[in-house]
This record gives sequence, structure tokens and C-alpha cells, in this order.
Amino acid sequence: MADHSTIEWTQATWNPVTGCDKVSPGCAHCYAETFAERWRGIPGHPYEQGFDLRLWPDRLDLPLRWSRPRLVFVNSMSDIFHERIPFEFVQKIFDVMKRADWHVFQLLTKRHERMAELAQQLEWPSNVWMGVSIENERFATRADALRRVPAAVRFISAEPLLGPLRDLDLAGIHWVIAGGESGPGHRSVDIEWLRDIRDRCEVANIAFFFKQWGGRTSKAGGRVLDGQYWSDMPASVSRQSDLGTLAQTAVQIRNEAVPVTEGRHRTVPQIDSQFDSQSPRTLADKDGRRRTNGGRVQLRGRRGRTVADGSSTR
Repeated sequence: MADHSTIEWTQATWNPVTGCDKVSPGCAHCYAETFAERWRGIPGHPYEQGFDLRLWPDRLDLPLRWSRPRLVFVNSMSDIFHERIPFEFVQKIFDVMKRADWHVFQLLTKRHERMAELAQQLEWPSNVWMGVSIENERFATRADALRRVPAAVRFISAEPLLGPLRDLDLAGIHWVIAGGESGPGHRSVDIEWLRDIRDRCEVANIAFFFKQWGGRTSKAGGRVLDGQYWSDMPASVSRQSDLGTLAQTAVQIRNEAVPVTEGRHRTVPQIDSQFDSQSPRTLADKDGRRRTNGGRVQLRGRRGRTVADGSSTR
């Protein structure tokens, strides 16, 4: 649980539940399990129980104590629709999210069947986004269940992307996150899989966020795809009156907000996030050369961005 998350598409994490079980191939190299099991058996540590499922009632009110609006990833160390989390506890989480209406809460699950089952019994305030993880075409049906959820924003996390998603139906989806796997034994992502989902998002005017290439560590491969950063956020983040400044600060470069401009072909605000180790920050040209942008970027819609000498990255 952290007030400042290193996950590129959020700002903070809130874990009223920790621990989970594997349900599909995307779970094979789970970062959360690897982290939690490192501390198993250490008395007094929050992960003394490793990655075994545990409810934390004393953490429920944490977002209510954060006065500054944040994008909050809920249960980054678990799955809110895990079958062993009592429905009553899920209701308590939703009640806190409704009361903490100055935040935006991002939920992500691989348990689409329970999500769909409970969705009609839950109240979905406008500051709650719901997503499903889809790692290959075998699990594309998770999007069908997501479409039945009355969330203000419905999103797909195609990370780790383990195969093409050519048959994935994007109807009713507002945001797609894609990326490769990281950690020991990581499985490589094919650039054509990423291009396919990106291009389909472009055609459908769906926000697209390329999170990482992956590798030995999550930042090892960077996050430049075809010469530019893809950091779209759903348009609704800028339409909530109580979150007027959140669109500018939702995704940051080393905690420094980046100017946003609306593209000629897009209605979603593009918020740049870049965790490149270069300083000043640089962009890669197609021929492999690197040009500095002086630490600031100007977005120019879907065709690329302006760099210091006036040329475009795409």
C-alpha cells in the first residue's frame, strides 16, 4: 500500500485485501506473489503470511484520510473479486469508494464471472473504474462480462500480453493498457501484437496506454513504441468537476506534471508518463538515434510529438 505508486497509470495503491491464487497464464510470474513471499515467516511483517489471502479491515478508511485527489489502484496485491472475499467485505470497499468521491478508484480482476455476478448487487459511483486482465485470446471473453458492468469507465489490461488479441471485441471499452511481462523467466511480447491493439484503439477512438516492454525488471525495456510514448487516459477523468486538476497529474514524469494538448484526431486527453533513465529525458528516433526534449514534451495528437529541434518522433 503506497501513497506514491511506481505503476505508470495510477498514483497510489490501496490494499484492503492481500493475497491471491493463480487462475490463468498471466498469473504465472505474478509480481505481487514474488514480493509477498519474500517476507513469509517474518514476525510482524505485513506479509508474514506470504501471499495467502488476508482481509485488512483496519485499512478500509485509508482513502478517506487522503485529502488530495488521487488515482487509486485498488487491491494491487490481490483481486477484489476473489471467491474467498466475502460479499459483505466487497460492499464495504465500494462504500468507502463512494464516500471518497474526490478520488478515482481503478479496479482490475481476472475473475470476470464473479465480477458479473456481483455487479448488479453493487452501487457503481462515477469515480469507480472497472477493468479485466486479458493476456491472450483464450480469455477475450472477460471483456464480454465487463460490458455488463455499469462502471463509468471500463478498461482492459493486456499485460502481460502473451499472444495476439485480434478477435478481442472492444465495443463498450473506454481504455486499453498493454505491456510485456517483467521479472525472472519473463515471456517476450511481439511488437505486432502491440501494434494491432494500438491501431484498433486508434480507429475506435479508445484511449491506449503502452505501459512497458518488460524484461528482467519492469523498466528494463522502457515504454517507447514506434518512436513515441502512448499515455492516453480515459476522457471521463477530465469531466468530473471534483477532479478538475487530476487529469493533469494522473500520470507524471518523476512527479512532475507534463502539459497536455488535445490531438487533432482524438477526444481523449493524452497525459504523458515516462520513466526513462536518461536525463534530460530523450526520445528515440526510428533510426535509433536519440534526441533530447529538454525534459518537457508537447503532445501532437496521434501522429507523434514535437521534439526540441521541431521534428516529430513519428
